[in-house]
Amino acid sequence: MRQNTDMTHSTRRISVSQEIAGVLFLIVFAALGAGGYMGYMYVTELSKSVGDLRSELAFTTEQLEARIHASHTLLLAEINEEQENVSSLAENIGTLEKLSKTDPELLQKYSKVFFLNEHYKPERIVEIPEEYTYDEDRTYQIHAGVWPHLEDLLKRAKRDNIELYVFSAFRSFDEQNAIKGNYTVTYGAGTANTFSADQGYSEHQLGTTVDFITTGIDGSLEGFETTKAYEWLRDNAHRYGFTLSYPPSNSYYVFEPWHWRFVGEDLAIDLHNDNEYFYDRDQREIDEYLISIFD
Repeated sequence: MRQNTDMTHSTRRISVSQEIAGVLFLIVFAALGAGGYMGYMYVTELSKSVGDLRSELAFTTEQLEARIHASHTLLLAEINEEQENVSSLAENIGTLEKLSKTDPELLQKYSKVFFLNEHYKPERIVEIPEEYTYDEDRTYQIHAGVWPHLEDLLKRAKRDNIELYVFSAFRSFDEQNAIKGNYTVTYGAGTANTFSADQGYSEHQLGTTVDFITTGIDGSLEGFETTKAYEWLRDNAHRYGFTLSYPPSNSYYVFEPWHWRFVGEDLAIDLHNDNEYFYDRDQREIDEYLISIFD
């Protein structure tokens, strides 16, 4: 009996222990379950924070790259602008230097408008070779800067089978005075003033003006407008920088088809294309061409 009673007590103790163990297991499981949930929630929050940080970092990086690009673009623009300013300054300096070496008188209106003093003479003047002059016993001179253009014109005329020669070129103040004096004696002052400039008012004193002549008119300028030489000049002289100073019905002198003044290719071509003459243009507009007169 005792043995059976001990066995019964032993069995009960085991059952109680099992119950206690079960309860403890449930308590531990519940605790672990609660802790796992909290851990899960923590990991979830942490992942969300990391995602937010990544998004913010990406946005910040994008903003920074945009600012860097804008700054780089602005810097390049400033550098280009500075380079343009330097180039413009260098160009302006070059222009001013070029203008300082170019005689401003060369594009002034002198026929009864402006006056050249008796001491004026081109700084550089050269002799025209005899093969291009009408009177081989005379010496003809021209502005050194004009000569290459005049030579090209005369050579082109020759290739086109046009007989064209220089009849008059540079004249000093005193030479013009003597010529005008002779005309005045011969024709009277009134008539002489219609075709001959007073000293100081002649374009010839600039050294940039040429009177042309051709064969077949007995060594006279009269009738030049009827020749092939005049027709050729009218169609081609502007290409070499020459323009007719006194066309028909001008306000200064009688029509002088032989009298051509060098004004530079740019101005001569523009005058030709616009069907205008030198004295039609305003002086300020003409002066803008001075920089390129010998180009």
